[in-house]
Amino acid sequence: MLAVRLVDPSATDPRLAVSVTDGPESLVPVGWTTVRMRAATINASDFAMMRGHGADPTRLPTVLGSDGAGIDADGNEVIVYPVVTDPTRTVGDPMLDPGLRMLSQGIDGTFAETVHVPVANLVPKPAVLSWESAASLGTAWLTAYRALFTRAQIRPGETVLVHGAGGGVATATIVLARAAGARVWVSSRSAARGARAVAQLGAEAAFEPGAPVPAPVDAVVDCVGGDSVGHALTSLRAGGRVVSVGVAGGHPTAYLDLTQIFTRSLSVLGTAMGSAAELRLLANLCATADLEIPIDSVWPLKRAHAAFDHVRTGDAFGKVVLRCD
Repeated sequence: MLAVRLVDPSATDPRLAVSVTDGPESLVPVGWTTVRMRAATINASDFAMMRGHGADPTRLPTVLGSDGAGIDADGNEVIVYPVVTDPTRTVGDPMLDPGLRMLSQGIDGTFAETVHVPVANLVPKPAVLSWESAASLGTAWLTAYRALFTRAQIRPGETVLVHGAGGGVATATIVLARAAGARVWVSSRSAARGARAVAQLGAEAAFEPGAPVPAPVDAVVDCVGGDSVGHALTSLRAGGRVVSVGVAGGHPTAYLDLTQIFTRSLSVLGTAMGSAAELRLLANLCATADLEIPIDSVWPLKRAHAAFDHVRTGDAFGKVVLRCD
Protein backbone atom coordinates (compact mmCIF):
# COMPACT_ATOMS: atom_id res chain seq x y z
CA MET A 1 0.00 0.00 0.00
CA LEU A 2 1.47 3.35 -1.06
CA ALA A 3 1.23 5.90 1.73
CA VAL A 4 2.76 9.10 3.12
CA ARG A 5 4.15 8.10 6.49
CA LEU A 6 5.41 10.27 9.34
CA VAL A 7 8.70 8.60 10.24
CA ASP A 8 10.73 11.08 12.31
CA PRO A 9 9.21 14.50 13.15
CA SER A 10 11.53 17.45 12.53
CA ALA A 11 11.08 20.89 14.05
CA THR A 12 13.53 22.41 11.56
CA ASP A 13 12.60 20.73 8.28
CA PRO A 14 9.22 19.00 8.29
CA ARG A 15 9.79 17.79 4.72
CA LEU A 16 12.40 15.35 6.06
CA ALA A 17 9.89 13.91 8.53
CA VAL A 18 7.93 11.87 5.98
CA SER A 19 8.50 9.10 3.48
CA VAL A 20 6.34 8.13 0.51
CA THR A 21 6.70 4.37 0.31
CA ASP A 22 4.89 1.10 -0.10
CA GLY A 23 4.15 -0.84 3.05
CA PRO A 24 1.84 -3.46 4.53
CA GLU A 25 -1.75 -2.67 5.47
CA SER A 26 -2.64 -2.80 9.15
CA LEU A 27 -5.33 -5.06 10.57
CA VAL A 28 -8.91 -3.76 10.62
CA PRO A 29 -10.10 -3.27 14.24
CA VAL A 30 -13.51 -4.58 15.27
CA GLY A 31 -16.22 -2.06 14.37
CA TRP A 32 -14.02 -0.42 11.74
CA THR A 33 -14.10 -0.67 7.96
CA THR A 34 -11.84 -0.01 4.98
CA VAL A 35 -12.10 2.86 2.52
CA ARG A 36 -10.29 2.84 -0.82
CA MET A 37 -9.19 6.45 -0.99
CA ARG A 38 -9.74 8.52 -4.10
CA ALA A 39 -8.55 11.90 -2.84
CA ALA A 40 -7.15 13.52 0.30
CA THR A 41 -6.31 17.14 1.11
CA ILE A 42 -3.45 18.81 2.96
CA ASN A 43 -4.07 20.86 6.12
CA ALA A 44 -1.98 22.95 8.50
CA SER A 45 -2.38 20.15 11.05
CA ASP A 46 -0.34 17.87 8.78
CA PHE A 47 2.63 20.23 9.02
CA ALA A 48 2.16 20.43 12.78
CA MET A 49 2.45 16.65 12.90
CA MET A 50 5.60 16.76 10.78
CA ARG A 51 7.08 19.14 13.34
CA GLY A 52 6.10 16.77 16.15
CA HIS A 53 3.04 18.55 17.53
CA GLY A 54 0.38 15.92 18.26
CA ALA A 55 2.50 13.04 17.01
CA ASP A 56 2.56 9.89 19.16
CA PRO A 57 6.22 8.79 19.25
CA THR A 58 5.17 5.27 20.24
CA ARG A 59 3.08 4.86 17.06
CA LEU A 60 5.60 5.78 14.38
CA PRO A 61 5.61 5.42 11.48
CA THR A 62 2.03 6.69 11.12
CA VAL A 63 0.22 7.53 7.89
CA LEU A 64 -0.43 11.26 7.71
CA GLY A 65 -3.64 12.98 6.60
CA SER A 66 -7.04 13.58 8.12
CA ASP A 67 -9.28 14.63 5.23
CA GLY A 68 -10.36 12.45 2.35
CA ALA A 69 -13.03 10.69 0.34
CA GLY A 70 -13.27 7.30 -1.27
CA ILE A 71 -15.27 4.10 -1.68
CA ASP A 72 -16.23 1.95 1.29
CA ALA A 73 -16.30 -1.84 1.53
CA ASP A 74 -19.89 -1.92 0.20
CA GLY A 75 -19.10 0.21 -2.84
CA ASN A 76 -20.58 3.44 -1.49
CA GLU A 77 -18.99 6.82 -2.18
CA VAL A 78 -18.16 8.33 1.22
CA ILE A 79 -16.45 11.24 2.93
CA VAL A 80 -14.16 10.27 5.80
CA TYR A 81 -15.00 12.07 9.05
CA PRO A 82 -11.55 12.77 10.51
CA VAL A 83 -12.23 12.66 14.26
CA VAL A 84 -12.23 9.44 16.28
CA THR A 85 -14.11 9.62 19.57
CA ASP A 86 -15.02 7.20 22.35
CA PRO A 87 -17.65 4.87 20.82
CA THR A 88 -19.29 4.38 24.23
CA ARG A 89 -19.96 8.12 24.54
CA THR A 90 -23.40 8.32 22.92
CA VAL A 91 -24.74 11.61 24.33
CA GLY A 92 -23.56 15.19 24.21
CA ASP A 93 -21.35 17.04 21.75
CA PRO A 94 -18.71 14.61 20.43
CA MET A 95 -16.26 17.50 20.12
CA LEU A 96 -16.21 17.75 23.92
CA ASP A 97 -14.96 14.17 24.26
CA PRO A 98 -11.68 14.53 26.21
CA GLY A 99 -10.23 11.51 24.42
CA LEU A 100 -10.94 12.52 20.84
CA ARG A 101 -8.16 12.19 18.28
CA MET A 102 -7.82 13.11 14.64
CA LEU A 103 -6.78 10.58 12.07
CA SER A 104 -2.94 10.55 11.90
CA GLN A 105 -2.67 11.18 15.65
CA GLY A 106 -1.55 7.65 16.47
CA ILE A 107 -4.11 6.35 13.96
CA ASP A 108 -3.20 5.86 10.31
CA GLY A 109 -4.64 8.70 8.26
CA THR A 110 -5.86 9.39 4.73
CA PHE A 111 -2.66 9.94 2.71
CA ALA A 112 -2.78 6.36 1.48
CA GLU A 113 -4.41 4.09 -1.06
CA THR A 114 -6.60 2.64 1.72
CA VAL A 115 -7.51 3.70 5.25
CA HIS A 116 -9.29 1.97 8.15
CA VAL A 117 -11.85 4.04 10.09
CA PRO A 118 -14.78 3.39 12.42
CA VAL A 119 -17.99 2.64 10.55
CA ALA A 120 -19.52 5.71 12.24
CA ASN A 121 -16.92 7.89 10.49
CA LEU A 122 -18.41 7.35 7.04
CA VAL A 123 -20.53 10.21 5.71
CA PRO A 124 -22.35 9.74 2.37
CA LYS A 125 -20.78 11.74 -0.46
CA PRO A 126 -23.36 13.61 -2.52
CA ALA A 127 -23.04 12.41 -6.10
CA VAL A 128 -22.68 15.94 -7.50
CA LEU A 129 -19.52 16.62 -5.48
CA SER A 130 -16.23 15.76 -7.16
CA TRP A 131 -13.72 13.63 -5.28
CA GLU A 132 -11.52 16.70 -4.83
CA SER A 133 -14.37 18.78 -3.40
CA ALA A 134 -15.59 16.02 -1.10
CA ALA A 135 -12.07 15.42 0.20
CA SER A 136 -11.78 19.09 1.13
CA LEU A 137 -14.64 19.22 3.64
CA GLY A 138 -13.47 17.30 6.70
CA THR A 139 -11.23 19.78 8.53
CA ALA A 140 -11.10 23.39 7.27
CA TRP A 141 -14.60 23.47 5.80
CA LEU A 142 -16.12 21.66 8.76
CA THR A 143 -14.43 24.11 11.15
CA ALA A 144 -15.83 27.02 9.14
CA TYR A 145 -19.33 25.50 9.09
CA ARG A 146 -19.38 25.02 12.86
CA ALA A 147 -17.90 28.48 13.49
CA LEU A 148 -20.56 30.20 11.40
CA PHE A 149 -23.70 28.21 12.04
CA THR A 150 -23.28 26.40 15.36
CA ARG A 151 -21.20 28.91 17.31
CA ALA A 152 -21.82 32.36 15.75
CA GLN A 153 -25.31 31.43 14.50
CA ILE A 154 -25.02 33.68 11.46
CA ARG A 155 -28.26 34.93 9.95
CA PRO A 156 -29.02 36.34 6.48
CA GLY A 157 -28.23 40.03 6.17
CA GLU A 158 -25.56 40.08 8.87
CA THR A 159 -22.00 41.27 8.25
CA VAL A 160 -19.10 38.91 8.91
CA LEU A 161 -15.44 39.93 9.09
CA VAL A 162 -12.98 37.12 8.29
CA HIS A 163 -9.40 37.51 9.45
CA GLY A 164 -6.72 35.69 7.43
CA ALA A 165 -8.10 35.59 3.88
CA GLY A 166 -6.36 32.96 1.76
CA GLY A 167 -6.10 30.25 4.39
CA GLY A 168 -8.19 27.10 4.22
CA VAL A 169 -10.63 27.90 7.03
CA ALA A 170 -10.94 31.54 5.93
CA THR A 171 -11.69 30.55 2.34
CA ALA A 172 -14.40 28.15 3.49
CA THR A 173 -15.84 30.75 5.86
CA ILE A 174 -16.17 33.32 3.08
CA VAL A 175 -17.94 30.92 0.71
CA LEU A 176 -20.29 29.55 3.37
CA ALA A 177 -21.14 32.97 4.83
CA ARG A 178 -22.00 34.27 1.36
CA ALA A 179 -24.18 31.19 0.78
CA ALA A 180 -26.01 32.02 4.02
CA GLY A 181 -26.85 35.51 2.76
CA ALA A 182 -24.28 37.39 4.84
CA ARG A 183 -22.13 40.32 3.73
CA VAL A 184 -18.45 39.42 4.06
CA TRP A 185 -15.42 41.60 4.64
CA VAL A 186 -11.91 40.16 4.92
CA SER A 187 -8.48 41.11 6.16
CA SER A 188 -5.17 39.69 4.96
CA ARG A 189 -1.46 40.43 5.20
CA SER A 190 -1.35 39.73 1.47
CA ALA A 191 -3.01 42.33 -0.74
CA ALA A 192 -3.14 39.75 -3.53
CA ARG A 193 -4.99 37.23 -1.37
CA GLY A 194 -7.42 39.90 -0.20
CA ALA A 195 -8.08 40.88 -3.80
CA ARG A 196 -8.68 37.25 -4.79
CA ALA A 197 -11.14 36.84 -1.90
CA VAL A 198 -13.13 39.71 -3.39
CA ALA A 199 -12.80 38.72 -7.05
CA GLN A 200 -13.19 34.95 -6.71
CA LEU A 201 -15.00 34.20 -3.45
CA GLY A 202 -17.57 36.97 -3.21
CA ALA A 203 -16.19 39.04 -0.35
CA GLU A 204 -17.36 42.65 -0.57
CA ALA A 205 -14.13 44.32 0.55
CA ALA A 206 -10.62 43.52 1.80
CA PHE A 207 -8.61 45.41 4.41
CA GLU A 208 -5.10 45.36 5.83
CA PRO A 209 -4.77 43.66 9.24
CA GLY A 210 -5.73 46.08 11.99
CA ALA A 211 -7.35 48.60 9.64
CA PRO A 212 -10.70 49.99 10.82
CA VAL A 213 -13.75 48.58 9.03
CA PRO A 214 -16.46 50.89 7.61
CA ALA A 215 -19.09 49.88 10.18
CA PRO A 216 -19.42 47.56 13.19
CA VAL A 217 -19.87 43.92 12.21
CA ASP A 218 -22.15 41.25 13.63
CA ALA A 219 -19.47 38.56 13.84
CA VAL A 220 -15.76 38.00 13.32
CA VAL A 221 -14.27 34.64 12.41
CA ASP A 222 -10.63 34.95 13.44
CA CYS A 223 -8.32 32.48 11.73
CA VAL A 224 -5.11 34.23 12.79
CA GLY A 225 -4.91 34.80 16.52
CA GLY A 226 -2.19 37.11 17.76
CA ASP A 227 -3.17 40.75 18.08
CA SER A 228 -5.97 40.34 15.52
CA VAL A 229 -8.15 39.28 18.46
CA GLY A 230 -8.11 42.83 19.81
CA HIS A 231 -9.06 44.16 16.38
CA ALA A 232 -11.90 41.64 16.24
CA LEU A 233 -13.36 42.94 19.51
CA THR A 234 -13.19 46.59 18.48
CA SER A 235 -14.80 45.77 15.12
CA LEU A 236 -17.93 44.20 16.66
CA ARG A 237 -21.25 45.88 17.25
CA ALA A 238 -22.77 45.65 20.71
CA GLY A 239 -23.94 42.07 21.19
CA GLY A 240 -21.60 40.83 18.46
CA ARG A 241 -19.58 37.64 18.62
CA VAL A 242 -16.06 36.62 17.69
CA VAL A 243 -15.17 32.99 16.97
CA SER A 244 -11.52 31.99 17.29
CA VAL A 245 -10.50 29.07 15.07
CA GLY A 246 -6.69 29.28 15.01
CA VAL A 247 -3.46 30.80 16.28
CA ALA A 248 -1.30 30.88 13.14
CA GLY A 249 -0.27 34.39 14.21
CA GLY A 250 0.56 33.32 17.74
CA HIS A 251 -1.02 34.54 20.97
CA PRO A 252 -2.01 38.16 21.72
CA THR A 253 0.80 40.42 22.89
CA ALA A 254 -1.30 43.56 23.17
CA TYR A 255 -3.61 44.35 26.07
CA LEU A 256 -7.15 43.08 25.57
CA ASP A 257 -9.76 45.44 26.97
CA LEU A 258 -12.03 43.11 28.91
CA THR A 259 -14.24 46.02 29.86
CA GLN A 260 -15.71 46.20 26.38
CA ILE A 261 -16.60 42.52 26.51
CA PHE A 262 -18.98 42.86 29.44
CA THR A 263 -20.16 46.45 28.88
CA ARG A 264 -21.00 45.77 25.22
CA SER A 265 -22.23 42.19 25.77
CA LEU A 266 -19.74 40.67 23.36
CA SER A 267 -19.42 36.90 22.98
CA VAL A 268 -15.96 35.36 22.63
CA LEU A 269 -16.22 31.81 21.32
CA GLY A 270 -13.86 29.11 20.19
CA THR A 271 -14.25 26.08 17.98
CA ALA A 272 -12.31 23.44 16.10
CA MET A 273 -13.61 20.87 13.66
CA GLY A 274 -17.20 19.67 14.11
CA SER A 275 -19.35 16.57 14.46
CA ALA A 276 -20.07 13.89 11.88
CA ALA A 277 -23.66 15.16 11.77
CA GLU A 278 -22.39 18.65 10.92
CA LEU A 279 -20.16 17.20 8.19
CA ARG A 280 -23.22 15.55 6.64
CA LEU A 281 -25.10 18.87 6.76
CA LEU A 282 -22.11 20.67 5.24
CA ALA A 283 -21.81 18.17 2.38
CA ASN A 284 -25.52 18.46 1.62
CA LEU A 285 -25.33 22.28 1.72
CA CYS A 286 -22.42 22.29 -0.73
CA ALA A 287 -24.37 19.97 -3.04
CA THR A 288 -27.76 21.68 -2.93
CA ALA A 289 -26.38 25.22 -3.09
CA ASP A 290 -23.95 24.21 -5.85
CA LEU A 291 -21.07 25.75 -3.93
CA GLU A 292 -17.67 25.80 -5.59
CA ILE A 293 -14.91 24.43 -3.37
CA PRO A 294 -11.77 26.34 -4.44
CA ILE A 295 -9.09 23.84 -5.46
CA ASP A 296 -5.57 25.18 -5.87
CA SER A 297 -3.92 22.11 -7.39
CA VAL A 298 -4.04 18.32 -7.60
CA TRP A 299 -1.00 16.05 -7.13
CA PRO A 300 -0.54 12.28 -7.34
CA LEU A 301 0.09 10.64 -3.99
CA LYS A 302 3.62 9.65 -5.03
CA ARG A 303 4.46 13.36 -5.42
CA ALA A 304 3.37 14.31 -1.90
CA HIS A 305 6.73 15.95 -1.14
CA ALA A 306 6.26 18.34 -4.06
CA ALA A 307 2.71 19.10 -2.90
CA PHE A 308 4.00 19.88 0.60
CA ASP A 309 6.64 22.21 -0.86
CA HIS A 310 3.94 24.02 -2.84
CA VAL A 311 1.83 24.56 0.29
CA ARG A 312 4.85 25.86 2.21
CA THR A 313 5.46 28.60 -0.38
CA GLY A 314 2.30 30.28 0.86
CA ASP A 315 1.09 30.79 -2.71
CA ALA A 316 -1.70 28.20 -2.61
CA PHE A 317 -5.23 29.60 -2.80
CA GLY A 318 -7.75 26.90 -2.04
CA LYS A 319 -7.19 23.25 -1.18
CA VAL A 320 -4.15 21.27 -2.31
CA VAL A 321 -5.31 17.74 -3.17
CA LEU A 322 -3.51 14.40 -3.27
CA ARG A 323 -5.06 11.85 -5.64
CA CYS A 324 -4.82 8.43 -4.02
CA ASP A 325 -6.21 6.18 -6.77
